Amino acid sequence: MKDTLATEKIEDIEIRLLLEALYSRYHYDFRNYAMASIKRRLRQARQQLGFASISAMQESLLHDAAMLPRILGYLTVQVSEMFRDPTYFQAIREKVVPHLRTYPSLKVWIAGCSGGEELYSFVILFREEGLEERTLFYATDINQDALRAAEAGIFGLDRMQLFTENHRKSGGKSSLSEYYQAAYGRVSFDKSLRRKVVFSDHSLVTDAVFAEMHLISCRNVLIYFDRTAQDRAVGLFKDSLARKGFLGLGSKESLRFSQHAGSFADFLREEKIYQRRGE
Repeated sequence: MKDTLATEKIEDIEIRLLLEALYSRYHYDFRNYAMASIKRRLRQARQQLGFASISAMQESLLHDAAMLPRILGYLTVQVSEMFRDPTYFQAIREKVVPHLRTYPSLKVWIAGCSGGEELYSFVILFREEGLEERTLFYATDINQDALRAAEAGIFGLDRMQLFTENHRKSGGKSSLSEYYQAAYGRVSFDKSLRRKVVFSDHSLVTDAVFAEMHLISCRNVLIYFDRTAQDRAVGLFKDSLARKGFLGLGSKESLRFSQHAGSFADFLREEKIYQRRGE
């Protein structure tokens, strides 16, 4: 029992040192991510990358820049789907879009865009609602590989049945197949969907506000942060949103315990959609 506790304590030290090295060497800050999640992912990385210890993985990370994207692939979550939680997108379509129509131009930020599934969902929704031409979309992530995948817009054909059903349930006004071409077991989404998109690396933990937004969608990202990082991210969203702008979070996320909660009103509580107060 004592040996097990000692081993876990040493591992915790190794993890903290690796996260410090990652920040000092490459300026990626995972120090305020939820430790249980970080520990699970780094254990998986150590095993699958063939390192004897977390310390050995840290040494490789410090001396071999090629190791960075491989480790980032484990530390960042890249699991999503188009029109995930269709009622969320239905609420955006039916309740939020009418407010957005009142603006002559719009800026939408998909924070933590992963492989682009949510981004393409929003662009398609805005095209169907006639808002695409007046909208600039910002798709950000800390993972460069994820950003490249999002910009490519290529997904496995086996995922299209789920994506198509989600799109239909969200109130889609067309067939999802109108927006992509299929070949060799993959689909490629039309380049026109990226015409109004800016792809950029951005960290919610360390980076600053870069534009005034009318809608921010950041879903299933905050659950991987500790309370300090969550508060910083929500503060960033608050400072980024125009008065009366909208913020959408994931189904397991909430502003309830944030020090910035008073700056938001519940717009659609059941869908975790909030509105920046107008003061």
